[in-house]
Amino acid sequence: MTISVGFIAAILFFFFEDGKELVGMLIFMLLVFVASFLITQFRAKRFIYNRIKKIYDEVSILNEDEFSKEYATTDIDALSKSVQEYVKGKRIEIKNLTERDSFRKDFLGNVAHELKTPLFTVQGYILTLIEGAVNDKLIRDKYLGRASKGVERLVAIVKDLDMIAKLETEGLNMNVEVFNIIDLIQNVFDLLEMRSKKRNITLQFDKIYEFPVFVKADKERIEQVLINLIVNSVKYGKINGITTLGIESYTENKFIIKVVDNGEGIKQEHIPRLFERFYRVDQSRSREQGGSGLGLSIV
Repeated sequence: MTISVGFIAAILFFFFEDGKELVGMLIFMLLVFVASFLITQFRAKRFIYNRIKKIYDEVSILNEDEFSKEYATTDIDALSKSVQEYVKGKRIEIKNLTERDSFRKDFLGNVAHELKTPLFTVQGYILTLIEGAVNDKLIRDKYLGRASKGVERLVAIVKDLDMIAKLETEGLNMNVEVFNIIDLIQNVFDLLEMRSKKRNITLQFDKIYEFPVFVKADKERIEQVLINLIVNSVKYGKINGITTLGIESYTENKFIIKVVDNGEGIKQEHIPRLFERFYRVDQSRSREQGGSGLGLSIV
């Protein structure tokens, strides 16, 4: 650039001996050069901006909900930032969809397994009876009893699946009322007394509550949550153990209900997946204990 300007200046000096004419010509050429440079820069910037704006508009059409009018700008940096934010959002969305697809596959596999096990059990007992065992009263009664348990498990799974479907399509209708949570917990203790005695597990409060604790909630739903938590505690707690429930004040108008037992506990890596449908921390042991594997995902 410097060499070119010097070369042009030498030529002008050769043709224009008058210094004033030379200076005037140099100023004129400088102005022309600056004007040309500014025009070229503006057109180049406009050209690049139009291309980026076109990309931005196409991206905006793909995701009109995320791109609002406030993003409309002539600043290339702002456009670039908007596109980067969009790409980042899409990456997160793709990651979430991939995880959901993985969960969906696991869910379908678990549904098939949970339905298949009791179905094959019922089928096996019925076929045995059809083939002649029905004539033996002892075998007949035993096999019919086991088949009945298999049907009950199927019914429980179908009910839980129906509950989940309703929650996802219709939402959860809450019947909020004021009730004494102490009485409700005691009712659940009474309901599960026989189950806990089979494993010689004691159900108890952490202390004597002299006064009622009134809460405002859906009584039926809270009872369902308590039953699920205590049943799991009895299932997976140690024989001759203790399951203790306590009520603690969380804020001025909120309480925490704690369920504590002496079971093995849950490893840290399993905790994020506890509320997945059919997810079981201990697959073999859980299926031996029965249940649909949908309890926590519902409550």
